[in-house]
Amino acid sequence: MRYDYIPKLVRAALSNDKKNVEAISLMLGRSLKKDFPEVSAEIMKILSYSSGGADVIRSLDIASLPRDKETRSRLVQIEEPIQRLNPILDDKTLSEIEDFIKERTMIERFLSENVSPPNSVLLHGKPGVGKTYIAKWLSYKLHMPMVTLDLANSISSYLGRSGQNIKSIFEYAKEQEVILFLDEIDAIAKRRDDASDLGELKRLVNVLLKELEDCPVTCVIIGATNHPELLDKAIWRRFDRNLEITLPAEKQRFELLRRGFSDNFVEIQKDIIEMLVDDMDGTSAADICKFCEHAKRKKIINENYSITECILREYGTFVELNTKEQKKSFCKKIKEYNRKITIKEISEMTGISQSSVDRYLKG
Repeated sequence: MRYDYIPKLVRAALSNDKKNVEAISLMLGRSLKKDFPEVSAEIMKILSYSSGGADVIRSLDIASLPRDKETRSRLVQIEEPIQRLNPILDDKTLSEIEDFIKERTMIERFLSENVSPPNSVLLHGKPGVGKTYIAKWLSYKLHMPMVTLDLANSISSYLGRSGQNIKSIFEYAKEQEVILFLDEIDAIAKRRDDASDLGELKRLVNVLLKELEDCPVTCVIIGATNHPELLDKAIWRRFDRNLEITLPAEKQRFELLRRGFSDNFVEIQKDIIEMLVDDMDGTSAADICKFCEHAKRKKIINENYSITECILREYGTFVELNTKEQKKSFCKKIKEYNRKITIKEISEMTGISQSSVDRYLKG
């Protein structure tokens, strides 16, 4: 295989150079024909749609994406399924999601037993707990592209158009082998007893409820919201599973740190990991992952630092040290790790005044 084609292809794609993308893809397809005939055939199929002026999305054997009739803007965004690691969740939630995946592979068995197979999941929880990641992981596990509702293009100020757009999106999802992801579903499914909302939004909820009710078992719907309290009560009944995705507990925080630091994890002192796990109580999975990335970047640009020192330097800016005991414990851990570090340096790392650092260390 000509691996030297890949950076050229990436460069052309990111430069929006369609002509070169097509030329390089053609060469890549030809070079793969002998060893990887299926991949070669798929590349050639994509190129045939492109050269014919058709939407290349159709090479996935699905129809072109629905559009707003007036603006011609796409009403959804599409992502092909790609390999993803299992989400780190509590055992009960992960088991529920794995059961859903298993049930989706047994549709024929359910129907033969006159049992309705599940086709929808509503995920709710605070920002950063992994709702979108779960949706993308389900796309990978079920081998189905994911189309995500584009709120900016779907919700219109014109009377009735928003409802028409929602209908178009559901009609598309019903006819294709895709997952429909309704992110921020609370924007289109607010409680109808809210007196502050306009009648148009209430009509939109009615449209959504009907479309959810009419979805065939072949259609997979995933909803997600950070504000479950805003959802209309009837929405909850339209989903087969309603799962609260919680902030990571102690076990999940440890696993997130282990995955986040990967090969560097074994180099980190045990008491430092224990400190992170304890003090990150109430921190979202996304923020824990971000912390790991920041610490690893610090290690790359400061090769003379150990990964533990990078963690300590990043920790002071990331974790809120609210109590005197937390501040005291953190200052002592820094000093225990590096006996040569000065009070001034600890103050700079933690944002704690030098006089307080001195007092904590003496205490």
